[in-house]
Amino acid sequence: MKKSLIIASIALSIFACGSSQQQATKPETVVSVDPTVYGNSITSDELKELLYTFASDEFEGRDTGSKGQKMAVEFLKEQYIALGVPSPLSNGNYFQNVPLLNQKSPETDITVNGVAFENYTDFVTAGAASTQTITASDIVYAGYGIEAENYSSYSGLDVKDKIVLIKAGEPKNADGTYVTSGSKEDTKWSVGRQALSSKREVAKTKGAKVLLVMDEAYLKMVSNFMQAAAKSGRDSRIALKDKQEAMVQVLISDKVGKAILADIETNETSKDLAAKIEIKVTSNSEDVNSENVLAFIKGSEKPDEILVLSAHLDHEGIKDGEIYNGADDDGSGTVALLEIAEAFKLAQDAGHGPKRSILFLHVTGEEKGLLGSSYYTDIDPIFPLENTIANLNIDMIGRIDPKREGDRNYVYLIGSDKLSTDLHNVSEEANKKYTNVTLDYTFNDENDPNRFYFRSDHYNFAKNNVPVIFYFNGTHDDYHRASDTPDKIEYDLLENRTKLVFYTAWKLANREDRIIVDKISE
Repeated sequence: MKKSLIIASIALSIFACGSSQQQATKPETVVSVDPTVYGNSITSDELKELLYTFASDEFEGRDTGSKGQKMAVEFLKEQYIALGVPSPLSNGNYFQNVPLLNQKSPETDITVNGVAFENYTDFVTAGAASTQTITASDIVYAGYGIEAENYSSYSGLDVKDKIVLIKAGEPKNADGTYVTSGSKEDTKWSVGRQALSSKREVAKTKGAKVLLVMDEAYLKMVSNFMQAAAKSGRDSRIALKDKQEAMVQVLISDKVGKAILADIETNETSKDLAAKIEIKVTSNSEDVNSENVLAFIKGSEKPDEILVLSAHLDHEGIKDGEIYNGADDDGSGTVALLEIAEAFKLAQDAGHGPKRSILFLHVTGEEKGLLGSSYYTDIDPIFPLENTIANLNIDMIGRIDPKREGDRNYVYLIGSDKLSTDLHNVSEEANKKYTNVTLDYTFNDENDPNRFYFRSDHYNFAKNNVPVIFYFNGTHDDYHRASDTPDKIEYDLLENRTKLVFYTAWKLANREDRIIVDKISE
């Protein structure tokens, strides 16, 4: 990155008095710092130069854990070293290791009372599981596996560390309404994926070691999908290694269910069963190593209060021989952070560093499920979340939503008023004073069907009651396609939106009082 030579042109407004005799009796000289001196170091030319490297074919789409992602984190490290912005980690290490697991369906063998059953036909193991052999001479039957206010399948049962058998569906009243709701409309316990998820969470909460779910229809659907995925080589997903589920989950056929309990289809009485079962699991999952990149400017007056600026460094990698460069998603946010860091470093070098500390957090694995930010917030926050005043997250700010082509000087803001009225007001004030971007809150609506509030890295801060703003230009025809390339970025818009984030961060970092959290995340 070119480091702008701006220090020599620092503009200070100094209100001093006339004579030295008068100065002795008047208040101390007031110095007002104009942040535009540093904000003007953010230029479309520098953003373009950075992005053409970061979103180049050389980085191979920056897929999590790949060679291209390793090149990306080294590039970011080099940029921060060149700027003179240090890491908050020891020994000059800019990388926070994020241990991941490439989950693949395990090989599983099941026998019930000495009878062996066939994988994919009679059962499938859902998700990943560690290599282990589980044997038991008893099973706990928990009926429909439901735990509701007016109905519990687990009443009087101890299922901790045991094998639990449940079946699909939920009980009905004589008039055909569901017992749990009093309605004929399906509930979260009724059918399909939502029902499986709801029942799985109950069993996990109860401490079950293995959950067997008899659901013939869903088994066939999942089995067909898993076999097709295995043939195409896409039968895996990356997840946080530290968040692996201990409970083994198996979808079973009616044949397996009846081998354990002959009248399972009509029996709704939860109870202990005498049945000998053996489940052998061989894991096919593989470790994946990835990294968040962290850089840090220490606050001059309130160093323990931290403002986090974030963007994700990963993208989709290579698919069917095509490189998914991810210039907008999220190369645009990544290079914006670099330019903002440069601006704050220039201010610091001139003696006007931020009062509060600023963490520049480039997270990995966003495309895999917000993994890097989840690791930072839920497992290894370098700075306590209670000391984190806000998170400004940038994810796609270089393009134009086709719906906004008539008014290109805009950005979508999401989350600014969810937790802190202060944060929303600071954001509005910064924009009005410095950038005059049209702030569009369309996707901030709680009823937004896109649910963008839950779909980028800011959410992992918000769920921990850290106020957030998500800066976003909306989707476009090149979203998650190989055609998301640097030549399609609107660099004048990228510059102005980046400046908006900088000026908002400036106000947050330098205001007298920490912003107030006056709402609580649900």
